[in-house]
Amino acid sequence: MSEWAAQQVPSPSAPGTVTLVEGTAFCVSTPSGDILPGGTEGVFFRDTRLVSRWELLIDSEPVEPMAVIPGKPYCATFVGRSQPRPNRGESTVLVSRTRYVGAGLREDIEVHNFGEESVGLRISLKVESDLAGIFDVKAGRITEPVPRSLDAASDALVISSRLRDRMRGARVSAEGASVSASGLFFVAVVPPRDSWRVTALIQPIIDGQTLASRFPLDQPVESADPAQRQDAWERGSPVAETTHPGLGRALRCSRADLGSLRIFDTEQPDQPLGVAAGAPWFMTIFGRDSLLTSWMALPLDQSLAVGTVRTLAALQGERVDALSEEEPGKIIHELRHGASVSGDPGDSRGAAYYGSVDATPLFVVLLGELLRWGVLPPDSGEFLVHADRALQWIQRYGDLDGDGFVEYRRKTDRGLVNQGWKDSFDGINFADGTLAQPPIALAEVQGYVYAAYVARAHWAREMGDKRTAERYTDRATELKQAFNESFWLEGKSWFAVGLDRDKRPIDALASNMGHCLLTGIVDTDKAAALADQLMSNEMFTGWGIRTLASSMGAYNPMSYHNGSVWPHDNALIAAGLMRYGFVEQAQRVAVSMLEAADAFDGRLPELFCGFDRREYPRPLPYPTSCSPQAWASATPIYLLRVLLRFEPCLPCQKIWLAPALPPQWGEVRLDQLPFAGRRVSIRARQEDLEVSGLPPDLQLIRARRFPLTHKEDQ
Repeated sequence: MSEWAAQQVPSPSAPGTVTLVEGTAFCVSTPSGDILPGGTEGVFFRDTRLVSRWELLIDSEPVEPMAVIPGKPYCATFVGRSQPRPNRGESTVLVSRTRYVGAGLREDIEVHNFGEESVGLRISLKVESDLAGIFDVKAGRITEPVPRSLDAASDALVISSRLRDRMRGARVSAEGASVSASGLFFVAVVPPRDSWRVTALIQPIIDGQTLASRFPLDQPVESADPAQRQDAWERGSPVAETTHPGLGRALRCSRADLGSLRIFDTEQPDQPLGVAAGAPWFMTIFGRDSLLTSWMALPLDQSLAVGTVRTLAALQGERVDALSEEEPGKIIHELRHGASVSGDPGDSRGAAYYGSVDATPLFVVLLGELLRWGVLPPDSGEFLVHADRALQWIQRYGDLDGDGFVEYRRKTDRGLVNQGWKDSFDGINFADGTLAQPPIALAEVQGYVYAAYVARAHWAREMGDKRTAERYTDRATELKQAFNESFWLEGKSWFAVGLDRDKRPIDALASNMGHCLLTGIVDTDKAAALADQLMSNEMFTGWGIRTLASSMGAYNPMSYHNGSVWPHDNALIAAGLMRYGFVEQAQRVAVSMLEAADAFDGRLPELFCGFDRREYPRPLPYPTSCSPQAWASATPIYLLRVLLRFEPCLPCQKIWLAPALPPQWGEVRLDQLPFAGRRVSIRARQEDLEVSGLPPDLQLIRARRFPLTHKEDQ
């Protein structure tokens, strides 16, 4: 393990790149469909770039791109035409490349001749592979292509390499192709008004075994497993109808993207292991990202959350290991499978890194949410053991100096310097721009720990375990009091981002404190000042709330964490504002996010630049932002839940549902919402509500939910 996700800023992709995703496989290409060497494009699987060049040439010339026709998240059609022949006028040859990504790639190539006479064409697919690890590609460390060999028996090009006893490679084939070390070649004579077709496959080689294509040639594409799973996901998901076209488009895009980011075990294809964090750089399970995403997506689907907590429980720390930062009870930061990531080659789980301070309390918080939603019964021993081990980590390992707060400090120089969600090296700084030095106790992490204590106390009460309920209630009380005393900056009227190694408050005005509103750790007498700061001109751009105020020393609207706008950050802040009764402010944040989504064709990116809306009429994209990205995809769903004020507690036999929709959203109707083993329908317009399908023994409470103290919350 030499480096992890945020150790370096990713190299930017070329403008207009097209990304297709399916599970842990993805493809990044130019708008023509070509993958050209020297950049960040490629066909990837399990954190390895299988192919670094995939270039279609006709008569030794590239195809002129005309259009990209998107399909499902795993497929697209690239349309172009061949270069015109000398002295022949315009081209008569149209080229269509329909690409399907899934454990490699399938590409159906069709060449149409619209001329009056037959055309003879020399068609080639130039293929190269560096088998580079995802971190090398992300950082722009380009390596030479690995040696290639020919499989004469099957007319395939085989590319493979061994690193740390792990064999990785790709098998490239197409029926009727002539194969050489540089790719696949065809000679085609296409009659007038006719077409020529061929299908090319890229299959991963993992530990010496060639994996079968997810889109086999002997069955229709629509019958393939990825297509069946995505169709089933979309059929089974709630149907949203709204008079606001931007909201409807964003919700549809979120549903499709979250379906495509699900990760499945080949031995249990019906149950997702969880959700990948985002394409192209984070197509794997992440602790924090997967937990927050599946929490935010609960109204859409609860199986994502169940799969996530089950996967993370299986990977929960067992021992103390400084290199991986594993500790007993700790939840992983990320899981990687690439050959360039060290770990036990015999461990099919991959290489796990545990350098995250917030994934462990969030794990307990999500379990508490699943209890409230009735997905987990109170006596669920399978997960209760893991929740208690996570809470033991908080007490024993998370609090490094015994002051009652959870801090982080990397164990070696190989780990992440910052281990909260703002995990870039410069993401935590003082108001003057000075970098904070670890150990650092982040404000939002104390909020997550508080919420974890509240969730565990509620769980114990439902089981009749009064002693445990009182113990965690007392811990929540003590933490809340200590937090409000130590983190509040009286002269500034906001909460410190954190406490540094000398217990000095890190006094920057940043978005972290909005997460504290979400968890309820903020004293009510401080909430109004917090809401004012978050919605100030220094923080609110008109497109969303910045990660760092424009008045701070480290502010840079084009940075990763020091002034950019993150959709998931805004969604959690909106929930916090609503929890404390700041309805109009929560609505403003939600409306700004949906307007930003409209500027990005309905798909919110991981982040975008933090320029003020008065400076530019559209939000400016961040060059290396992931898209689709999991918690950005979940943002429209969560914002709708926040503005519906939809809060269930099935063990209490109650549900709070009191809409506060912005007037411009018009009417929203949700049908087939999965809840309590039923399908529920909700129709809302501003504060008007109609609901059907709820269990008859469930009390519907049409009042503001979000109680403000943990005693009420339980």
